[in-house]
Amino acid sequence: MNDAPIHIALTLADWIGLFGHYMLLSLMSIGGAVSTSTEMHRYLVVEHHWLTQAQFNNSLAIAQAAPGPNVLFVALMGWNVGLNAGSYVAALAGVAVTMLGILIPSTTLTYCAARWGHKNRELMGVRAFKQGMAPVVVGLMISVGIILASAGGDAAADWPLWLISLIAGLLIWRTRIHLLWLLAAGALIGWFLPQ
Repeated sequence: MNDAPIHIALTLADWIGLFGHYMLLSLMSIGGAVSTSTEMHRYLVVEHHWLTQAQFNNSLAIAQAAPGPNVLFVALMGWNVGLNAGSYVAALAGVAVTMLGILIPSTTLTYCAARWGHKNRELMGVRAFKQGMAPVVVGLMISVGIILASAGGDAAADWPLWLISLIAGLLIWRTRIHLLWLLAAGALIGWFLPQ
């Protein structure tokens, strides 16, 4: 995987497009912003080449490992886009553009919908909507896992990682083992697996 920084030139239209794209993603972010990272990957890495695969993966990994809200990976992606554009000022602009884009629509919609949903929580339609959203969130999270797992490029060679992921998923689903124990086990396995 190539870790070399890239150099890009962003116009005002690019910044506005990035803001608009993150505003749209905000409205799709059922289950949190991480559920839309597949589309972020397509937009930032595949379509525009504003981030490398390594920068994308590192942004997700660092933000998920750090304490605090998991939406911080959006700020890191914006930061990296700005750094690739050539300056710390652009990096700060990237943070502002991506974070405001992802937060404003979903925060506003969540606030209004939560107030309405609380007032109407006994309606059958509201209960059905809540139950129907669970499979959507699971599907989005699976797509994120596939994108991150396929970053190495050779799925056949990575079969042990796929197997470990499957076992961990089954343990989470069928047992009451605390997630931190599974994370610790994954860290140990990763330590001993050959690179």
